[in-house]
Amino acid sequence: MINEPPNSCRKHIPNFAAVKHPHYLADELPRPCCIVHERPVLLGGCKKENNIGVPLTNVDININVNLPEYVDLTATGGWVYITGGSQGIIVYRNGPDQFTAMDRHCTYQPENLCKVYVDDIANIARDTICCGSAFLMLDGSVTEGPAALGLKLYHTTFNGTTLHIFN
Repeated sequence: MINEPPNSCRKHIPNFAAVKHPHYLADELPRPCCIVHERPVLLGGCKKENNIGVPLTNVDININVNLPEYVDLTATGGWVYITGGSQGIIVYRNGPDQFTAMDRHCTYQPENLCKVYVDDIANIARDTICCGSAFLMLDGSVTEGPAALGLKLYHTTFNGTTLHIFN
């Protein structure tokens, strides 16, 4: 059954047909399937989908790690919560000149807007309210599900005094 291709598809590939894929029921196909040279191709731009990840937020933060409010960052293994990102940011000191900055927004069902909290004893960040997922403080990777994606990381640079966190 050939359908009229959506306007958003036409701008991606000229002269194609949008069809329902024969192996799916009409309501199972997540977006129109575009036929290019007799092969079905799913195009991400064919249909607007819900944002399934942590929302994109501009992050450009400078902190002086020598200020009293950041005293916990003076030693390796120290961490602080700071404002920014989607649900706040955890800054973790990996080494003398290395930091990890990760969004507190849990990646499991991010539409629920759940955030992670640091567990000092286990050296993890855990979503204690929604799903129980746990993430390694060192790099935000998943240590316990149901989350499959690690925490969103931000870039960091450090000049000995000022830590710059950005995306």
